Amino acid sequence: MKLEVRDITKSFGEKQVLSGISFSVESGEALGLLGRNGAGKTTTIRIIMQLFEPNSGEILLDGKPLSIRDINVGYMPEERGLYPKKKIMEQLIYFANLRGLDKATAKSRADELLEKLQMTEYKDAKLETLSKGNQQKIQLIATLICDPDIVILDEPFSGLDPVNAMLLKDVVRELIEGGKIVIFSSHQMNYIEEFCNNIVIINSGKVAVSGTIKDIKHSYTKNLVSFVTDDEKAESYLSNDATISNFERAENGYKVELTDGTTIKDFMANLAKSDIGFSGVSDYEPSLAEIFVDYTEVAE
Repeated sequence: MKLEVRDITKSFGEKQVLSGISFSVESGEALGLLGRNGAGKTTTIRIIMQLFEPNSGEILLDGKPLSIRDINVGYMPEERGLYPKKKIMEQLIYFANLRGLDKATAKSRADELLEKLQMTEYKDAKLETLSKGNQQKIQLIATLICDPDIVILDEPFSGLDPVNAMLLKDVVRELIEGGKIVIFSSHQMNYIEEFCNNIVIINSGKVAVSGTIKDIKHSYTKNLVSFVTDDEKAESYLSNDATISNFERAENGYKVELTDGTTIKDFMANLAKSDIGFSGVSDYEPSLAEIFVDYTEVAE
């Protein structure tokens, strides 16, 4: 399967929320949908879910208009939507029934997921008696109980301790390996890098950048060098090297920005003539968090 979001626009009254959002994701892949609060991520997700109609543009599945009636979509919203005073199993069966499962199938599926996420002992407990992390796992079970083909996870790791985060990571890997389409929205960039090859960063309702994380990092680093040194004279040297336009402290040394037209070879040639001790010079690889900050601050 291939899900395509094509040139989506959306406004509420005079406020333009989305302006030409486009991206695609295929079975067996996870797409990272990123943006600051208010950037347009949730509106985009709600249009995919057909909770909102776009002003223009279209959502396609395998080249045809997406119909939620014809495909199972599981959505785990950031704002959790379960009933605090209802028992866990009752809720799971209820949500499965709404999605077309009969009671026996719903219970079997719920038991399976409760065991996988180590929540069987809580099946007769009321939701409000559970910790925030365990409530999060119940929300995930409600999302997956109908075995959806498209899974949208909005901040799924929020509030989880390391043990529960590992359980959830195993579930996400199974979804991807099982050929599901996964759209993953989170501000925790380490999880995005772990699961997603492709990302879309939305800023002020527009796509600021999209593509593979590898390609985006490569294009970002053309004039940046990682300079590994503990030499106390290094900072003075960097301040007086004409090939350098800027530098800042980084792990184990410095992040160095070269002047336009200067290559890493030029930098190393100058360095070789100096008495500065160092243990490495390489192209600088930014973190996804750095890239996110840069692309979401541009239009501010």
